Amino acid sequence: MSRAKVQTTADVDDSVELGDDTTVWHLAQIREHARLGRDCIVGRGAYVGPGVVIGNQVKLQNYALVYEPATLEDQVFIGPAVVLTNDVFPRATDVTGELKRPEDWKALGVLVRQGASVGARAVVLPGVEIGRWALVAAGAVVTKDVPDFALVAGMPARKIGWVGRAGSRLVADGADRWCCPETGELYQEADGMLVLRSGSAARGAP
Repeated sequence: MSRAKVQTTADVDDSVELGDDTTVWHLAQIREHARLGRDCIVGRGAYVGPGVVIGNQVKLQNYALVYEPATLEDQVFIGPAVVLTNDVFPRATDVTGELKRPEDWKALGVLVRQGASVGARAVVLPGVEIGRWALVAAGAVVTKDVPDFALVAGMPARKIGWVGRAGSRLVADGADRWCCPETGELYQEADGMLVLRSGSAARGAP
């Protein structure tokens, strides 16, 4: 038996899988066949679409909307009122005037990699991948993939810097080298990408 905690006002389909110690707060809705790992928090009024896959220690803040077939890896943060979309060319009806149903179009989900954070009221377009430990600023509109550790902001979102695993903005530490002021972890930049070079994760710790 799962040791998940679900508030009585939440709407969680019977087919949903909830990991141990996951909490689903008031008025949240989790649709059929969604899977959530352990130690997750689903905030008030949040929505998780059918078949969405969510890892361990994920936070969905109040009124976040995660449309299928999104995948959120471990330790992802989704801020208040974020929208992870799934329809590239949305229409309510087809060309004959008939109301479109799910089988009339192909949903394209968002992929959010381990440790990434998406700030309040950001919108992520269908099929976009948010890289590991990346940070999307509040209110951003993300139209293309975000590299690991990138800090992006704006409409459309553009890279304005790098962040470390702690979430702090990295500071320059020599040519193509970056340092986290909070943890001291060192990162190396090459070809527009960033790699962790020292610290617990670089030595193999989770």
